[in-house]
Amino acid sequence: MSEFQNFAFSDKVLSSLEAMGFDKPTPIQEQAIPIILDHHDIIGCAQTGTGKTAAYLLPVIQHIVDSKPQHINTLVIAPTRELALQIDQQLEGFSYFTPVSSTAIYGGRDGASFEREKKALTKGADIIIATPGKLIQHLNLGYVDMSQLQHFILDEADRMLDMGFFEDIMRIAGYLPKKRQTLLFSATMPPKIRSMANKLLTDPKQVNIAISKPAAGVFQAGFYTFERQKVPLIEHLLKSKEISSALIFCSTKKSVKEIERALKGIELNVKSIHSDLDQAEREKVLLSFRNQQTQVLVATDIVARGIDIEDIELVINYEVPRDAEDYVHRVGRTARAAATGIAFTFITSEDRYRFRNIEKLIERKISIGQLPEHLGEGPDPNAVSRNTGRIHGNKRFTKGRSKSSKGQRAKD
Repeated sequence: MSEFQNFAFSDKVLSSLEAMGFDKPTPIQEQAIPIILDHHDIIGCAQTGTGKTAAYLLPVIQHIVDSKPQHINTLVIAPTRELALQIDQQLEGFSYFTPVSSTAIYGGRDGASFEREKKALTKGADIIIATPGKLIQHLNLGYVDMSQLQHFILDEADRMLDMGFFEDIMRIAGYLPKKRQTLLFSATMPPKIRSMANKLLTDPKQVNIAISKPAAGVFQAGFYTFERQKVPLIEHLLKSKEISSALIFCSTKKSVKEIERALKGIELNVKSIHSDLDQAEREKVLLSFRNQQTQVLVATDIVARGIDIEDIELVINYEVPRDAEDYVHRVGRTARAAATGIAFTFITSEDRYRFRNIEKLIERKISIGQLPEHLGEGPDPNAVSRNTGRIHGNKRFTKGRSKSSKGQRAKD
């Protein structure tokens, strides 16, 4: 018997869960679903892959089944088109045996799609999943009526603020009734999220699950490398471990394209996903990767945040992320739903301080692997970083540089 029956979901919702193979709720679902069913506002802090999408969609679907609304009932805001599409796809499954309707609204589509979005916003789909910018385009045209809205959901709120959407979110909230249920979910909970929550939520309940920690099933390791060693190291790791599905993170779109070209040059089955691709092209690349027709996918943080693909065996951080919390999001792409996975991070001399910040955040030391002999030696882990003046594992640091040293660094 499914443990989801403990939540008093209707037979229609339970039938959808059974068809999808859901029988046991995750910790975030166990704690959040009863709160949402009782109509409380909630702040949910849970990392990627813990089941938070179902944690808010399932009780909202139940509310809609009970109330049979005639207007837009729920608005879900997501930071990227990939995540909006992912939420809509999951919603289709959860609501399959119910009369609940939904529409995803995001940029990068044609005029016919805009008209379909307009129809959903005017005729009143039960649930709207939207990216902030595209929704505001519709709101500006004056035909969207959110006056009967019951649920306002912010997913991956920390990423939305990182992308500069604070003003857009507050503007959208201004179109909504003040009496509503607001649900905010975030992988991390920095002060700026707390500040936004204070403006949008009323006496919220709080649920915290595995804050800023990679899943237990992820084997994490770092490699100290020079730039020239990174592509050969990727080739070695993929072939020595017989990896069939790997996701490589780069910090910029330019890096993504360069790495894709380099990996194709050593005859790896690789594709990339970045903001220069239109939505149809992105979906084609993701489908190829999901079906394991593509072995390696190269992406940036913002684009890859919405990728929901099971069985990713290996995540490689081609560069150490600037924000330690981004490391958690990246690593969260593997070992999803209690599975196991591997996460490797390439560390140059300039990256040591950032790498230490990651270890502080996750409160554990990450093991350091040895480069294969044919690649030669990498940077000395104990050498001083020119960018930070710090020594890995030592408290000593330099507070300043002479003008001559700055000039020399500029020439380098």
